[in-house]
Amino acid sequence: MKKQNYLFTAIAVTVLFFAACYAQYGLDAYLRRVANLCMIYAIIGLSLQIVNGFCGQFSLGQAGFMAIGAYTVGIFTVPVELRANVFYAVPMNPLIADIQMPVWLALIVGGLLAAFVAFLIGFPVLRLHGDYLAIATLGFSEIIRIVITNAQSFTNGALGIKDIPPLNDARYIFVVCALTYIFVTALINSSYGRAFKAIREDEIAAEAMGIDLFRHKCMAFMFSAFFAGVGGGLYGALLGTVDPKNFLFTLTYNFVLIIVLGGMGSITGSMLGAILVTGGLEFLRVFDEPLEFFGMAIPFFRPGFRMVIFSVLLMVCVLFWRKGIMGTEEFTWDKFKKFVKNPVGYWKGEAHHG
Repeated sequence: MKKQNYLFTAIAVTVLFFAACYAQYGLDAYLRRVANLCMIYAIIGLSLQIVNGFCGQFSLGQAGFMAIGAYTVGIFTVPVELRANVFYAVPMNPLIADIQMPVWLALIVGGLLAAFVAFLIGFPVLRLHGDYLAIATLGFSEIIRIVITNAQSFTNGALGIKDIPPLNDARYIFVVCALTYIFVTALINSSYGRAFKAIREDEIAAEAMGIDLFRHKCMAFMFSAFFAGVGGGLYGALLGTVDPKNFLFTLTYNFVLIIVLGGMGSITGSMLGAILVTGGLEFLRVFDEPLEFFGMAIPFFRPGFRMVIFSVLLMVCVLFWRKGIMGTEEFTWDKFKKFVKNPVGYWKGEAHHG
């Protein structure tokens, strides 16, 4: 049975890769950009899921770690001959002025740098709990952004970095997203993942069973920061420019929304939440445009109205799925086969089980 499930998974990944190829060549620039943004947000949503959903720690620092990854990609992928035009106010620091990397290496370096910063932050922060941890990580996220703003010779300060080689390739981003999904799935199904879940359920009981709380919390925080840095690097490469204002703390709320809507503690829920939130916000833009009906302007159709509709839809989702769409469950081929054989009976069974 497991071999059959692995075969189904391989087929699904292949089909999705061909779908990414179609998105690259068959969709217009706008739809391709939306698809790429969905995959990037899925990566960052998975990163937040590790520490919030599985380890039970309420972190709000993803925007800061994204900024580290995005600026790393921006600094090291801009061609050397163009850097004088970018760093025209303050010359680029000579230590890094001649270092240029391919985007894949810059993504890894950005992720590792974000993980290192998470390690440094983890010592004072991860001894806190609940709201205090959220406030502390939010504060450190802002500190990272302020440091980036003031480190002009490295980051070009408030001017940001332009001329980043654009990466609007759905195939490339899909491969990174798939690798992230595979790694996070393997991590959560390992002994470390079971330790994360034990900490989430009851820290005192987990410690009594011999789990080193601080070590595992720090590990989850670093893995989360690494993938947030990789996602931030892809985000910066997709935009082609990075600016400190791109990484305000409010950006983190999008990813909290993604994992809450998809289900706290569900990997496939995070992927689904990323698609719904990102795609929904984009395709509801039609409600921000003026609309006339039989020559009469409809007063509600104006900038900002899409957020009202999106908020109402979210409230409806929360009312009907209080634990998110997937809850703590995962999509499995066994469940899918049961659903295909008897959809009505499957849903009745799920409702009775709930």
